Amino acid sequence: MDARKFLQSVGAEVSSDFTKNRTILSFEEYVALFAQSPRNQARNAAQYLKDAIDHFGTDQVPHPTGKIRRFKIFDSPGPGEVRVAGQEEVQNAIYRLLGNFVRAGRINKLILLHGPNGSAKSTIVECLKRGMELYSQTPEGALYTFNWIFPSEKLVKGNIGFGETGGKATGGLQSFAHLEAESIDVRMSNPLREHPLFLVPKPERKKLIEEAMAGKGELVIPSYVLEGELSAKSRRIFDALLASYEGDYLKVLRHVQVERFYVSRRYQVATCAVEPQMSVDAAYHQVTADRSQANMPPALQNVILFEPHGALVSANRGLIEYSDLLKRPLEAFKYLLGASETGEVPLEHFMLQLDEVLIASANEKHLNAFKELPDFASFKGRIELVRVPYVRRWKIEQEIYDAQVNPITVGRHVAPHATRVAAMWATLTRLKKPIPDRYPQEVRTLIERLSPLEKLRLYQDGSAPERLAQQQAKELKKHLSALYEESDAYPNYEGRSGASAREIKTALANAAQSPDHDGLHPLAVLKELVALCKDKSVYEFLQQEVVDGYHDHEEFVTLVENDWLDVVDQEVRDSMGLVSEQQYQELFERYVQTVSSWVKGERVQNRHTGAMEKADETRMGEFEGYVMPKGEDANEFRRGLIASIGAHKIDNPDAQLDYSRIFPDLYRRLRDHFYEERKRTLRKNVENILKYFSDEKGTLSAKEQSLVRTTLDAMAKKYGYTDASARDAIVFLMRQRYA
Repeated sequence: MDARKFLQSVGAEVSSDFTKNRTILSFEEYVALFAQSPRNQARNAAQYLKDAIDHFGTDQVPHPTGKIRRFKIFDSPGPGEVRVAGQEEVQNAIYRLLGNFVRAGRINKLILLHGPNGSAKSTIVECLKRGMELYSQTPEGALYTFNWIFPSEKLVKGNIGFGETGGKATGGLQSFAHLEAESIDVRMSNPLREHPLFLVPKPERKKLIEEAMAGKGELVIPSYVLEGELSAKSRRIFDALLASYEGDYLKVLRHVQVERFYVSRRYQVATCAVEPQMSVDAAYHQVTADRSQANMPPALQNVILFEPHGALVSANRGLIEYSDLLKRPLEAFKYLLGASETGEVPLEHFMLQLDEVLIASANEKHLNAFKELPDFASFKGRIELVRVPYVRRWKIEQEIYDAQVNPITVGRHVAPHATRVAAMWATLTRLKKPIPDRYPQEVRTLIERLSPLEKLRLYQDGSAPERLAQQQAKELKKHLSALYEESDAYPNYEGRSGASAREIKTALANAAQSPDHDGLHPLAVLKELVALCKDKSVYEFLQQEVVDGYHDHEEFVTLVENDWLDVVDQEVRDSMGLVSEQQYQELFERYVQTVSSWVKGERVQNRHTGAMEKADETRMGEFEGYVMPKGEDANEFRRGLIASIGAHKIDNPDAQLDYSRIFPDLYRRLRDHFYEERKRTLRKNVENILKYFSDEKGTLSAKEQSLVRTTLDAMAKKYGYTDASARDAIVFLMRQRYA
């Protein structure tokens, strides 16, 4: 490797990027850039964050209330990055509030995310910060501020230290922005990252913006850009320069270097997090007090300059997060009353003008205590509350664990369904018993008898209880949205209490260390959940009163264990190859085709003779004997089935029909029927698997051993089992189901 050539190629690339990204501009060049894209350059922080969210796009995703918009900014762009699982309601609420700020032309409220501990409040804000960071690296997301440049005496001669005596002395330069470092005596940076347009007097600035925006549509120009003032430091430099040049504004602008900056979480550029603390979040120090007099331009040596610093300053032009805001003493954040409404914070010697989205988080206990304080009335009109409950769909909850629980993080194999049982149990602990009186008379009984597990499945896939007739299931599903939103207006809403994801991740980490298994196994997870249920003094949600099966956390362990056994049982059967999913699908498709012809009154072609015949009532009745709930009218069942397929096609016009997803309950009954028919064969095969792992392996014939090996290989390939994890699951299954 030629080190010199390598460095030269890197240097050429960096130099090219620097030029291409227009990192350094003179003020004249910036005004030309502004004229080209006035909307992008006249944004405040709320518009910028909204544009960053729009930049990543949206998806429509399933939700108990119907399809809902999900913003891709909350998805992980790469390994190691955080992702928000679910919480689409929160995403949309934040986006609406930003839209309100944009329409108002100013950020006039603080967004307070409130919910139980571990409900992803911080993760939501982290995704917004990361999105801004990535967006700022794109051409359309370019952000600019300015610095003050004072050339060296070798370049510029003058009796006041930063002016010229003639064009010849400066070599005809119209700006000092592009001077090399050795030609600069002092470069005064801009910690507030003030907008370059602040250098244009307000009347002329308004005219410039309005002319540039003409014909661009109805856009609200942010008051920050229209009315914003230079900071105390920049104002004093500007005034000193203007006086020294006897009012020549263009000569003052020669000292302006417009610089592109990038949002950075690591270096706290335009984004910052404030942890609970006692101090105010902004301060300043005297610039002229910590520099040698010789290094300052002569005319500034008698000017006292103050430079602000702190979290509010670091986050200017972006987003500031107040983590657990209400854990701080009230006096420590009272300044937010004014800051959230006017964007200004008074310091001892000057007013700090800010342009940043203020987002805070708090748990419900602290928020309730805050509401009891007399000062809450003052804050109420300046805060927008956004509720962030626990996730109530177990597959979404499982996404949280799957993203963080893997062989690398736990250091061992992760058996199938280990995170599934944890996610189901956690979600069950958060559900509340519905209030039947809130629903029409025809569904009150159905709502009242809804068990926690049935409610869990209804929320997840819209799956009605198997015990219900088809018409009853249809009626129940009509009220799914109302059921999901039932407690939204209550202080003790569904999703406020229960096991947090943090607690479950701890249980998973403990389960991964179990010496009884070759890795993180569902049996170890179930054992940890049983142990967790005993710590009622540690976990407040365990102290809830059991109401018709709800909040019965120990019983929930049994429920998820049985659900897991159902899945393992099906996987073992499928791996044995006795009846494949393809066979189920073909059988179901033939039935649907026959029923469709029956409903339309059409004839069906006989597969063997080719003759056109009436739909075979005997065959339909035989199939319905497997899958139709007892007591249901066959004719109504058939019509309801076809209607459900039609409704699914309307909702999903481009999706391929998958009957196992449309009718999961019917598929389950179909599998159970075939299971009963082959129960003896299944039991024999399972017993052979157990012998294969014991001292009795030698008693199996070569054919039997081959069948066992084929089954284990299928479980590994299809579902991700190791021999050890499959053995542990099958032993437990045998003990519970086949004994």
